[in-house]
Amino acid sequence: MDLPPYSPGLHKLVTLHVAEISKLTNSNGFVAVTNSILEKYELEKVGAVVHNFDNDSFTISYCLKESHICIHTWPEYNQLTLDVYLCNYLQDNSDKVRAVMADYIAYFDAEIIKDFEINR
Repeated sequence: MDLPPYSPGLHKLVTLHVAEISKLTNSNGFVAVTNSILEKYELEKVGAVVHNFDNDSFTISYCLKESHICIHTWPEYNQLTLDVYLCNYLQDNSDKVRAVMADYIAYFDAEIIKDFEINR
């Protein structure tokens, strides 16, 4: 089999400031927007774990066929960390990772505090 050069993918990690606290405490809203993003970008969910904390912050991990999406919220600091990694040995998903992250930033109407890209 003739394969293209192997490049596992882009891993994008951000810390965001979010003014609207309700978006940092609404795990159902994040699940709904993620389901829409998965459909929009034709990403396949393998599983998801949602954990809501006593202060209504949440941690959610999506295991994808292509890798993962993870979020942790801190409403007391108006912040979240978000991690998107898509890998595929047949194609470069870097633009898709950036587009997915842009959709999340738009959903949260967020200001970027930190933005890292790791080519894996």
